[in-house]
Amino acid sequence: MALPASEADTIPRLNLSRLVKRLGDKLVVNGIDLAVDPGECVVLLGPSGCGKTTTLRMVAGFIDPDEGEIHIEGRLTAGRGASIPTERRQLGMVFQSYAVWPHKSVFDNIAFGLKVAGHDRDTVKRKVHQVLELVQLGALAGRFPGELSGGQQQRVALARAVVMEPNLLLFDEPLSNLDAGLREELRGELQRLHADKGITMLYVTHDQQEALALADRIAVMNAGRIEQFDSPEAVYRRPRSRFVANFVGTANLLEGRIVAKDGNASRLGIEIDDCGTFLAKANRDFISSSRIGDRAAIVIRPEDLDLAPEGSGFAVTIKEVTFLGDCYEVSLEAAGKRLRARTRRRPAARDAKVVATPDPETIWAVP
Repeated sequence: MALPASEADTIPRLNLSRLVKRLGDKLVVNGIDLAVDPGECVVLLGPSGCGKTTTLRMVAGFIDPDEGEIHIEGRLTAGRGASIPTERRQLGMVFQSYAVWPHKSVFDNIAFGLKVAGHDRDTVKRKVHQVLELVQLGALAGRFPGELSGGQQQRVALARAVVMEPNLLLFDEPLSNLDAGLREELRGELQRLHADKGITMLYVTHDQQEALALADRIAVMNAGRIEQFDSPEAVYRRPRSRFVANFVGTANLLEGRIVAKDGNASRLGIEIDDCGTFLAKANRDFISSSRIGDRAAIVIRPEDLDLAPEGSGFAVTIKEVTFLGDCYEVSLEAAGKRLRARTRRRPAARDAKVVATPDPETIWAVP
């Protein structure tokens, strides 16, 4: 029985509960919980082998979980003896390889699923042309995949998935085979599609920039577990672990020990040998569980580190300067530690001694 619209809107489009998958002797997915709300884009981000693609394959129905449950639209889809076939899950999927039929035209590639579903000719034509305009391929309906660029072929694959109006659209590293320019262009197309159509997406990638640009929320995975599930800004600015801090973006991690606690202001005082004591914001759970003298680290992003001839920060030596077009990346050494800074101003020459001062509002502490 279909749920009333108001009730359906409150149910996660996808819900994973205590999901476990073993491949041979390896525990690939280790008890993850995840909910994707209607109209939301959730990105599974992590290194190769962390379990993100295996999770996606379980959602798609290509493999079954060993433990746990998958609910789509509130309906038990896998687990507790249930295993609804892929074709009945109302999913769309866009793969890393374009997976378009080389012997069919662009129009026929996109129309195939509609024809199989029994739509009449006029409906097929109308829906295909609508989605061709959506992905900006309206003038290429009669061409064959061999006549298209890689980016255009991936648009065809995207259109073929979208035209079926799935409840949930799955993406498995869809841009990884494209060059940098095309990746950026297609990423913009996906952002526009998500904003315009409100399609619910579960998106797998190892590319941090892709994840930060596309996601409403990011699930950072490591060794089969979700280390943090949060907004892109929170994952970048307020990582819950060293792994998240290191994997998402570039981070300077300085090891030290806790010398002060302020639970009300959510801050810790952390002393770093030969660099001084830093007042760092921190997660409240970390603050409440930590003790004076415990080891901890501060996270400073390269763009939050100011370099000047003098100041109130700590002494560093410039080791390398790399021009990146929109900024300079500077490799630094401080008391035997290697750090990185990014600045729009041309820095001092190699081996120059300067003072590095972090923006006090951006310093973050992790266990």
